[in-house]
Amino acid sequence: MLNKLTDFIRQQNMIRPGDVVICAVSGGADSVALLFGLYLLKEKLEIRLEAAHFNHQLRGEESNRDEAFVRSFCDRYDIPLHVGASQVQPGKKGLEAAARDARYAFLKSLPGKIATAHTADDNAETVLMHMIRGTGLKGLGGITPVNGNIIRPMLTITRNEVEGFLEEWCLNCIQDSSNDTDAFLRNRIRHHVMPLLKAENPRLAENMSAMALRLRSDEAYICRQAGFEELPGVEDLKDMEPAIRSRCLETFLKDCGVREPEQNHIAAAETLLFSDKPSARAEFPGGITIGRVYDRLEKLEAAPDAAPVVLACPGEAEFAGLHVTCTPAEEILQTPECFTVCPQGTITLRSRQTGDSIRLPGGTKSLKKLFIDRKIPASRRDLIPVVWDEQGILGVYSIGVNRNRAADSLPAVMIRFEKK
Repeated sequence: MLNKLTDFIRQQNMIRPGDVVICAVSGGADSVALLFGLYLLKEKLEIRLEAAHFNHQLRGEESNRDEAFVRSFCDRYDIPLHVGASQVQPGKKGLEAAARDARYAFLKSLPGKIATAHTADDNAETVLMHMIRGTGLKGLGGITPVNGNIIRPMLTITRNEVEGFLEEWCLNCIQDSSNDTDAFLRNRIRHHVMPLLKAENPRLAENMSAMALRLRSDEAYICRQAGFEELPGVEDLKDMEPAIRSRCLETFLKDCGVREPEQNHIAAAETLLFSDKPSARAEFPGGITIGRVYDRLEKLEAAPDAAPVVLACPGEAEFAGLHVTCTPAEEILQTPECFTVCPQGTITLRSRQTGDSIRLPGGTKSLKKLFIDRKIPASRRDLIPVVWDEQGILGVYSIGVNRNRAADSLPAVMIRFEKK
């Protein structure tokens, strides 16, 4: 076991001389074997070895027994020990997930590399769990050997090898009674599915774990091919191989704030790509909205307030993230962001309304057609200020002045827009 442990650590570049390695120890067979194996190898690996135990306080005296056992074991071999504790409460994903989250939060707070005792059997069980729930290449890759400061040196070592190692060194361990129940999917796979598969091939766990590590390497290569500084346009994404495209979309969703994009989230993003609607949108976890903006996919931000606003002259106002000023004109200037007009009565800034139209150099067009022709995203059309008075539209921000209302001489007023 020690040779396999050393080889895998070196293959995965998990540990370097001088590292502080903190072994997560529950008191069970796997973690005791890892802790003692690292203890025997610490001079060879040139590491400083410590241990950590988290008391979930879920099994009363049994939880306290586990902590006492780990304390005694570490005292016997003079291994520094970190102990954490918390009364774990079931969350949305259940008790097992809540316990894992609490445990890893404690482990990640410690200074050093955290070694956990996941074995080849654990890796095989994880792959089967992912297959049952539905997965892709990433899920078939099983448990990550190195994830930040978390390392898993035993992924090539089987449970049988662990038991043989403990027997060889006359090491005791303790049994978590929750491992005996079939309350959790992993336990059901361990108790009922794995024995049947091992009857067909005793090396099942070792083979499946090796397969998972190979597939993880394939996944890493494909993901590198899908790297981008900026998400490609819709047509480029549609032309991609599906394997590359799905990983581009996964990265994009993560960048947008979707913490753990699942296959159904990636499929929803692909639906946007192939939609006939250039302004299609979809909702994602965390209140995130992704929209098709013609040839781009974008995260759609919450729209600023676009309620109608009265604009005095002279005066200023805010509308949909724009600063608008109205002053007596000193010259005639007509641009998409500045209109010189002769208003009649109250000037109002408002969003477009059904039937709105404006006369431009090319003739009179409806705002709806203008926005479509200029590929202004549907999500932004209500945020474009329309300048209106008692006689109708004076101009539209980013479009220009209404030629029917443009001033050709002074006196007049100038309405100017500036981004905040």
